[in-house]
Amino acid sequence: MSTAAAATDAAPPKKSNKKLIIIIAAVVAVLLVGGGVAVVMMKKSAAAAEEAAAAEEGGEQPAKKTKAAAHDPKHPPVFVPLDPFTVNLADRDAERYAQVGITLEVADLAMESQIKAFMPVIRNNILLALSDNSAVDLVGREGKAKLAQRIQRETSRALGVEFEEEVVEEEATDEEAPKKKKKKKPAAPELPIKAVHFSNFIIQ
Repeated sequence: MSTAAAATDAAPPKKSNKKLIIIIAAVVAVLLVGGGVAVVMMKKSAAAAEEAAAAEEGGEQPAKKTKAAAHDPKHPPVFVPLDPFTVNLADRDAERYAQVGITLEVADLAMESQIKAFMPVIRNNILLALSDNSAVDLVGREGKAKLAQRIQRETSRALGVEFEEEVVEEEATDEEAPKKKKKKKPAAPELPIKAVHFSNFIIQ
């Protein structure tokens, strides 16, 4: 009887030990999950702080994320690399020149063949567009973006696209000197050159 009673008295502590182990394991799991979340949040905060600091040093606002241009996977774009351009710039105080690598993005292979057929005219138009700029014009991102737009227009012009220039008319009045009145710009034609990409851009 004494042995059975002792065994009966010893059973409850085993159950309580199991409960204690389960509780400790649950607490450890919660702490690990919470720690992981805290580490992720700290990394995100640090990255945001670094971007803000870089923007302040450069005098620019943090760039907002923009969606990448979507391309139809069934009709991928065609890229036509051109031979590098070396051209004297329009600086008057010193002799400066630019070495620029350009790749044209077009819709299909047929346009690639047309570009090769008109390559002398295309290169001439691009060289003229490049030489109109000074080094200051091309140093910043905005200057390069404007140059890309002009190259897109000049290359499209070489391929036969006609651009209607904005017409300005003078409207006479009795009280004041003649005033200039601008006509509404016509809709821009669809350009065969979808985009202009710079593969190399060195100014010396």
